[in-house]
Formats: sequence, structure tokens, C-alpha cells
Amino acid sequence: VGKLVKNILLGSLSSDEAAPGQKQGPTFKDGRRRVDYVLTYHIQKPQSVRRNTSRFSGSRVLRSLRQTLSLSKSPAMPPPKIDPEIAAQEHRLDYHEDDKRFRQNEFEDNLREMGLELEKDEGNKIPGIGFVKIHAPWNVLCREAEFMKLKMPTRKVYEVKQGSNLVEKINLFIHKVTEPLHPKVESNKPQNVKPLSYPFSREKQHLFDLSDRESFFDSKTRASIVSTRSASVMRITSLLGNGVYTAAYPLHDIAWEGFDNISLLSPQLLYEEWASYSVFYKYQPIGLIRKYFGDKIGLYFAWLGIYTQMLIPAAIVGVIVFLYGCATVDDNIPSMEICDPRNNITMCPMCDRACSYWKLREACGTARASHLFDNPATVFFSIFMALWAAMFMEHWKRRQMRLNYIWDLTGFEEEEDHRRAEYELRVMKKTLKKQHKSTQVCLSLLRRLLTPLQVSVTFAIVFGVILYRISIRAALHMSSNPSNIRATVKGTAAVINLIVIIIMDEVYGALARWLTLLEIPKTDKSFEERLIFKTFVLKFVNAFTPIVYLAFFRGRLDLFYFPDDLFTTKRDTCAHAGCLMELCIQLCITMLGKQLIQNNLFEIIIPKIKKLIRRRKSDMDSQQQEDYNLTLQRYEKDHFLGPFEGLSPEYMEMIIQFGMVTLFVASFPLAPLFALLNNIIEIRLDAKKFVTELRRPIAARAKDIGIWYNLLRGLSKVAVIVNAFVISFTSDFIPRLVYQYMYSSDGSMHGFVNHTLSYFNVTEFQPGTAPLQPLHLGYEVELCRYKDYREPPWSNTPYDLSKEFWAILACRLAFVIVFQNVVMLMSDFVDWLIPDIPKDISMQIHKEKILMVELFMKEEKGKKRLRENHSNQSPVQDGSNSKGDAVIGRPVQLCPF
Repeated sequence: VGKLVKNILLGSLSSDEAAPGQKQGPTFKDGRRRVDYVLTYHIQKPQSVRRNTSRFSGSRVLRSLRQTLSLSKSPAMPPPKIDPEIAAQEHRLDYHEDDKRFRQNEFEDNLREMGLELEKDEGNKIPGIGFVKIHAPWNVLCREAEFMKLKMPTRKVYEVKQGSNLVEKINLFIHKVTEPLHPKVESNKPQNVKPLSYPFSREKQHLFDLSDRESFFDSKTRASIVSTRSASVMRITSLLGNGVYTAAYPLHDIAWEGFDNISLLSPQLLYEEWASYSVFYKYQPIGLIRKYFGDKIGLYFAWLGIYTQMLIPAAIVGVIVFLYGCATVDDNIPSMEICDPRNNITMCPMCDRACSYWKLREACGTARASHLFDNPATVFFSIFMALWAAMFMEHWKRRQMRLNYIWDLTGFEEEEDHRRAEYELRVMKKTLKKQHKSTQVCLSLLRRLLTPLQVSVTFAIVFGVILYRISIRAALHMSSNPSNIRATVKGTAAVINLIVIIIMDEVYGALARWLTLLEIPKTDKSFEERLIFKTFVLKFVNAFTPIVYLAFFRGRLDLFYFPDDLFTTKRDTCAHAGCLMELCIQLCITMLGKQLIQNNLFEIIIPKIKKLIRRRKSDMDSQQQEDYNLTLQRYEKDHFLGPFEGLSPEYMEMIIQFGMVTLFVASFPLAPLFALLNNIIEIRLDAKKFVTELRRPIAARAKDIGIWYNLLRGLSKVAVIVNAFVISFTSDFIPRLVYQYMYSSDGSMHGFVNHTLSYFNVTEFQPGTAPLQPLHLGYEVELCRYKDYREPPWSNTPYDLSKEFWAILACRLAFVIVFQNVVMLMSDFVDWLIPDIPKDISMQIHKEKILMVELFMKEEKGKKRLRENHSNQSPVQDGSNSKGDAVIGRPVQLCPF
């Protein structure tokens, strides 16, 4: 057994791979050729009578359709790296087993013609599943690497400088101080030299270090090449969608340790230094993540890491603002006036009939709690967060450029987008069978109307919650114990909103994909961008509609009421201290609920439930299951892992969180802290999922995060406007300033509460709306107060908006304009001040170009010198000095005539 394992470990390379080295990962049965990619399929049961497949192979229609789905374009256009199993979900057809076998054989023959080597395994330990193992020989790897313009390190290395000596010393000092925070991987150590990279070329193989051909192309690159070649021969997504194959995936890397112990190599290191919760305080090994999963996933985790780091100062400032509110709550004059027991202000009922008169001091707790989030420090915090968003965007752009340089992506250009297989299939169907115009018109109208209908559904749900607030408040007032009525209504309404948001998120995600499929986008990039935009719009509206209602509409619809309708069941009013407290509660519950339930709990519990169900269905106990897993090969183990579903869900939940952190941060300064705590868990949770629960995704090249950057930038701009309106219209910041500098007799806030309350004559209640218990307070009420700026009943224009209202409105609008322009100007100044490309990186890129030119100039001089030496050593016939006697050292062949 030991010799056998040793032979597997140190098996010689195939004829076209003469380089020695240890085999990484599983191999073919010969123990020499490594498995680079795997296809799985259902093993067909033998049948006594099989349908003749000549009709399938001879049909002109299906033959032309098959040619359309195969690569009929120039080989200079490789398809983008999209997980084929996810793309295959877009369309599924039911083919006969013989048809599947025919298409499978055709596809595999085409792969062999392209130079790939295949080996089938149907006698494995998984019943009913067959495996097609694919190996890419050296000549195929070289050809495809040259075709894909993969940058590979050359023999030439150069010194990397990070600026002046002072800058290098500072960087070295910072690295030593933060050394405990760095993961124990080689890629995170500062490197003084860097190999010069150049697009691979078979004609210039001497430039590259090919001493170990087995490790020259790593497993990520090999799998990417095989996937590209498989897709170019015939659309693998179409074959997966049609059931010809059931899965397609590269393998996780493994290494042999000892004779019978198999452990993960790169995944094990990633698990210990990245996917473990015990290393939550450490930086991520971004270089190792990119090396194992590819550029696109590496950029996502790099962006998530930068976002999480930037949340640290935002969370600290938010906590300070909150503590300032706690420290000054006892000195807040308006809340002191509300809580004063000598205060004898009688307030009007909050609903019809069931509600009665109440004392203003009953709102003491709400007023004190509102001051925690509605104080002068929140204005400063809003400005800080607007600048924070600009700093974050600029910091990410610089980090992205540095990663592009380190990962040799500076000259990378995205490949030309290609037609989707589904688009070609639909075009072929339309040419074979024209659809009715009425059907096309109906589908077009359906696509146009469904998105507005979904938005309308969201507004209808919000309206339903409003009705719930009003009805439940009236019901609680009629009960025998009406204490804490408003808190009960607030909490239950926020929880209902959260449940609806979570449910509708799943519905909107499915509807967005269905709508995008109906549109039949022409290219993969167009499909992805349309799907992302639709999903973002629907989920954004779903999450923020209740918050927008509380911030800007609740309690402000009185402007559209006639004076006689001031107190009806149509009103959904805020507490005396304003809507900011309720907005804070709604935002807090929504944010925490989405993060804990939708993002984290679902990602942890659902996979465990699925695993438990699979174990329950199995006849083996846990020990037998563990022994059975040890006997499986790597490609068999990966078959049981879940497919990679793309990065869109991961980005989407972070974008929604970014909106909650920036859009309404004036009402909830603790939002960055909650986001920070969530992201610390989210990073390790996603890491564990990628390493242990999902199949290895196909490595995709990318130099940026794509459309997500535009969405982030748009949200950061909108956040400035939203926070300006929150401070101006939702909080009492502007009314307090106006009162203090325009109406206060001594320049203080004394008398502000009385200034914000208007009078109502109780004899003017509409019939059937007066309180059922008018003597609830023990005395007869003639005038009650309500929060608004309206003329008293004894004026010439009773209940009309007062001049104070218009003065405050003018100040509010002026504040919005000034705040928006000042903060936008400051953000643009930060954008201009910080260059997108770090100076040391621009210098290194320029140095690379010079070194590359010098390298090729040196190579050309060497070739010229060799030609001259060869020419001088060549014999010259007949002793002639004529240049025509010899050509490059070869004797001239004289004509026999």
C-alpha cells in the first residue's frame, strides 16, 4: 500500500508533461494525469428496446439548432466565466434518454478533438451517477493561456519600492505593530521583489520559468481553461439545462499526508486562517483567496473587508453621538418641560371615540428616549457619514488599483460579451415557428406592468400596516389596561413590517429573475446587469418604503385635511416628541432582523437542515457515514456539496445594509455599530460556506466590482439628500433653532413645548367622534392641545396654518439646500483631493513598462548577435566575397543548367 501511494504521489508526468513534481489532487486511473474538471450525469438503465435515434441525428431542424448552440463564432471570443449550473437554471427541457446519450457522446467527442483528455467512471460508490473526468495536457494549456492572454510571471524580477525611505520605514513599522492581526500565510508578508509578468506566448516560452510544468499553471487556472474550452465546443449551460449533464465543477485542492489520511491543503489553510470564527480579529488573506477562488471572488472579499474596516471609525463616532445624547438627556429643556409633574397641559384624543383626553407628561419616556437620537450631535454625525461615504469610495478605488497591480490585472480588458444560449435558442424557435403577435404584445405589456405592480404591492402592504396601527391602538384604548399602548403598537407594527419584508424579498427575487428571463437579454452581461438592477430596485423599495413613510409622511398628511377632519380615524399620528423615535425603532428592528434572520440565521440553519434531512434519509448511522465519506474520491465528495450561486446575493445584502447605514443615519447613529458586528460574523460565515459547503467556483477574471460600484456611489449621493430631509422635517432640530432665535424671549428653549402645541375646541368634534369617556381625567375639558402650528379657534381663521408654520417651513427648505450643497461640495473636494491611483503604484506600473521594453530589447540584441556569429562561422563557397554567394550561412544551390 505504501509503494502504491508513493507511486500515486510521485507518479511521472505524461508524455507531454515531462516536468517532475508532486501531483496535487486526484488523478486518472493511471496515477499520472490530474483531474482538472468534472462532469456528472445520470447513468441510464439498460433497456431491451431503445428508440431509434436516427430521427434526432438526421433531423435538419434539430441539427441546425445544435449547430446554433455550439460555437459557430470565431475562437477569439471566449464566453465569460459564469457557473454553468446556475446559468442552466434559466431554461430546462425534457429530452429522451437516447437523445441525451447522443448529445453527450457528441460533446465528449468534440472535447477530445480539441485536445482534452477524458476518463469515465461509472463504477463509483454513488449509485446512479457517472463522472466524466477531464484533463488538460500541456499543449492545450499553453494554447489556451496564449489565447486568453493570461499574464504569467517571467524569470525577470525587480525590486518593489513603496515610496521614499521614510514611507518604507513607516510601512514596516505599521506592519510590525499589526503583525498579530495578519494571517499566517506567505502572501501577506511584505515582498521586496516581484516577478515581471507578461501575457503567455508559446513563441516566448524561454521568458518563463518552466522548470516545473506541473505547478506553472495552478489548479484554478487549469480549471478555468478547461471550462472555457468546454463552453466553446458546445454551450455546457445548455447541456446542463437539458439534463444531459447534472453538474459541472472544478475540484477542491487536496494533498496526501501519510498513507491513508487525506486532508485539504489550500482549503485547510483558508479554513484555519480565514473561515474560523476564532480569527475574527485578523485581516483576510486576500492573496490566498484570489489564488484559490479567482479574481472576482477575491475582489468581493477585499471590498467587504475594506467596508468593514471603514465601519470602525463610523461606529465609534456613532457611539459617541449616542452617549452624548444619554449624557445631555437630563439637561434637555423640552423633555424636562414634558416630564414636569406641574405641567397641566391636556392633550386631545389620539383616535375616535375609544381614546380619551390625556396629560402631556404621559409622553415623558418617549420624549427622553427621542433626545438620545434627536440632538444637535446628529447633524454633525450626518455630515460625518456623508464624508465617510466619500472616503470609503475613494479608499476602495485606491485599494482596487493596488490589487490590480499586485494581481497583474493592470492591462486586463474585459472580454467581449457574447450571446446567451437561451437567446440563440429563442431566435431559432422564432425562425422555425413564428409566434402570434397577440402573444408577443401580451408578454411585452406584462413585462412593463409587473414592476410597477410589485411596487404598488409594497405600498399596499405599508397601507395595511397603517390600518393595523390605527385599529390596534383603538382596541388597546378600549381595554382595561391601556398602559404602554404606543410602545406595543410601535413594536408589533415594526415586527410585522420585518416579516413582510423578509417574505417579499424572496418573492421579489424570484419575480425579478422571471421578468429578466421574459425579456430574453441578448448577452450574458446584459442579463446579469438587468437582473441585478431589477432585484435591487424591488428589494430596496421593499425594505425602505415603511421607513420612508415614517420619516416623511406619517403625521404630516394633516395638510390635506380640512379643519373639521383634524381628529378622525384617517390620521396616523406620531408621538408628541415626533416620528424620529418610531423611525429609529423601525430601522433598528428591520436592520437587526434582516441581518440576524435573513442573512445569518438562514445561511446557518438551512444548510444544516438539508444536511440533517439527507442523513435521515440515509440508512447509515453517523459512524458509518463518516467511514463511507473517507472512502470517497475528491470528485465524489464535491458532488455532495452545493453549487455556487454567484456573488449577487452576497453583494445585494451588503448594498441594502450600506443604504441603511447611510440613508437614515441621522435617526439611528448606532447603525454603523450593528453593521460592523454583523459584517465581522458575515465574513467568517461566507468564508466557511465557500470553503466547506460549496463546490469550488470557476475562477473568473475581473478588475473591479462592476455595477455594484455604481449602486454604491448612487446611494452615497442620495444619502446626503435623505439625511438633509430627515434632520429638517423629521426631527425637531429646525423648529428648536427657529424658536430659540426668533420667538424665545430670553434666547433659551424654555416655552418651546407650549409653542409647538395648538388649541382645539372640544365642542367642534365631528358627530360620532367625541370621546366616550370625556371625564376620564376627572374634570370637564373645554380646550385640548395637539402638536401643530395652526391658528386657535378664537382667531379670524380658526385652524388654518399659522405664520410660524410657514416661517419654520422656509427655514427647513433653506437648511436642506444649504446642507446638501455644502456636504456635496465637501465630498467632491475629498474626491478631488485623494488620487484614484496611489503614487507608488503608478511608479511601479511605469517601471514595469520600462523593464518590459528593456527585456525585449535585450532579447532582440541577443538574437541579432547569434545571427551574426552564425553568419561569420558559415563557409563561403569559391572564396567569393559576394553577398549573393551565401544566404544566412547556407551554401547557394547552383542551377544544374
